[in-house]
Amino acid sequence: MNLIGEFTDLTGGLVLPVALDLGIRVDCVASERTLLTSDALQGTSDDADWGRYAAAVEAELSDLGRGPVGIEGAVHSTLPIGAGLSSSAALEVAVAVALCGVADFDLHPLELARATQRAEHRAVGVPSGIMDQAACVLGRAGHAILIDTGTLEFEYIPLPPQLALVIVDSGVSRRLESSAYGERRRELEAGHPARVRHVTTENRRVSEVAAILREPARPRLDELGALFAEGHGSLQRDFEVTIPELDLLVALAVEAGAVAARMTGGGFGGSIVALVERDRAETLAQHVLAEYRSRAGDKGAAFVCEASDGARELT
Repeated sequence: MNLIGEFTDLTGGLVLPVALDLGIRVDCVASERTLLTSDALQGTSDDADWGRYAAAVEAELSDLGRGPVGIEGAVHSTLPIGAGLSSSAALEVAVAVALCGVADFDLHPLELARATQRAEHRAVGVPSGIMDQAACVLGRAGHAILIDTGTLEFEYIPLPPQLALVIVDSGVSRRLESSAYGERRRELEAGHPARVRHVTTENRRVSEVAAILREPARPRLDELGALFAEGHGSLQRDFEVTIPELDLLVALAVEAGAVAARMTGGGFGGSIVALVERDRAETLAQHVLAEYRSRAGDKGAAFVCEASDGARELT
């Protein structure tokens, strides 16, 4: 989940994501061929749409010399699908870690991130940046990760322990390959003034948020709220990727007392993220969800989350 720095990775800019304690686990054994089932998605990796992600990861690792070992097992998920929380990247990285584990193939975390980014391009043809996969492999509990997506240099940034991450899913699902995501990238490359202005100002906001979080002894939470609001406004006006449901959720979170709130993810649906005082987080999450449903219909979901360690082999 990205705290701030939306779409900046399309031009090698700065991002500030966290790995969440929601995620995907693959329970598997080595096999001659890869065959996976899922408790969150229908079908198997052989016959369902989601199987193309696993197949693309296997193909990318094979190109790197992983070898012919496959996996057979089950995919377990606590991540909502289509909510802007990088579920495809989480699946790709989990499958990659599993395949590397059974093949005893040691791959540097950022090389694994690059391979799974290429797998996303191969699977769905979306020209996505590397942020999602990098966050999945670099995650550290209690920290965000400041990543320069041009150089892949990164720094762990501590999160205020008194704040929790509240994510509210709008219930408006979107798939990047069917949204205007690729169009926005082409507009950036063509120098569209408003799109470029968003990325330029968003890079500044990422730097400013990271600077505030580096000084836990000098909390400036009101400044975080202003920067998140400015970022959401830029996504709304300059990048034009928010929708009324996301704008409503941000307003409801701020009205309910969130320290900061903004859209997160690829836009055109998905979720918002709010920073909320820990002792009020669950109450605020349920209040915002109830108010949202009263106005937008019976849809959506809310989660109180923590920053977690990233992808790893479990035994």
